[in-house]
Amino acid sequence: MSAVLLALASAVFYGLGLTLTQIGLRDVAPAAGAAISIPCSALLFVATAPLSVDFGAAEPTAALIFAGVGLMFPAAVTLMTFESNRALGPVITGSLGNLSPLFAVLLAVALLGEPLRLTQMLALAVILIGVLALTGARPKVSGGFGAWYLLLPLIGAAMRGFVQPVVKLGLARWPSPPAAVLIGYVMSAIVAILALRLRTGHWRPPATRRGALWFAGVGVCNGLAVLLMYAALARGPVGLVAPLVATYPLVTVAASALVLHAVDLRPRMTAGAALTVAGVVLLLVT
Repeated sequence: MSAVLLALASAVFYGLGLTLTQIGLRDVAPAAGAAISIPCSALLFVATAPLSVDFGAAEPTAALIFAGVGLMFPAAVTLMTFESNRALGPVITGSLGNLSPLFAVLLAVALLGEPLRLTQMLALAVILIGVLALTGARPKVSGGFGAWYLLLPLIGAAMRGFVQPVVKLGLARWPSPPAAVLIGYVMSAIVAILALRLRTGHWRPPATRRGALWFAGVGVCNGLAVLLMYAALARGPVGLVAPLVATYPLVTVAASALVLHAVDLRPRMTAGAALTVAGVVLLLVT
């Protein structure tokens, strides 16, 4: 039960982080926002490490796994998502990107030997359909871009899905979610800062003070979301955790409606919310 609560809490913080991102993007470009939020998360975990991480129990192989994950997630995935948004728009990017639980569950079956029951597959399918309904209308793909651009959100989804079973392998050797998130975010902060330097020629992201503060908040929310997700993975199977974390668009829709008043609750949105909740219930009772 603790894995369920932690995964749902992770979804809440992911959803809140996306809502804050919508506000921050009014003042800061996406790539600059990533160069603010990810290092802020890393600084948070570095500051709390003396209290939260038992370095005496460190296991070198696990540390290497966490570092390798950090090179991809969240920094590389975030940058890939930004490029996909630029080329394809948010609807196609969001729709294809939300396939990450499918990749996570399939890799967990192959890598960890987790069982995959028919009812679990059905629950995952219902959640995915609900999330796709929540995140955008049916994408209308035009021929104005190279088809290879479609690989960007798919690779990003695969990488997000890849992270969860691989982190679980590391946690089996060093069962410390705070250590996993600390090492991963330090590596991701380095990637985000180097990417900013290569893109702009500057080490400091161009941002107003207000925008920087919003993205610092995004970093706190996303960092806590990843920490809670890793804690859930330490206690439960990927097949349970990944679909529950993927329900974060439900939180984003609710938070956007309450805070930004920017959500038009059309029948599609209502149906998407109902399907997502139904899929979660089905997953929990299987």
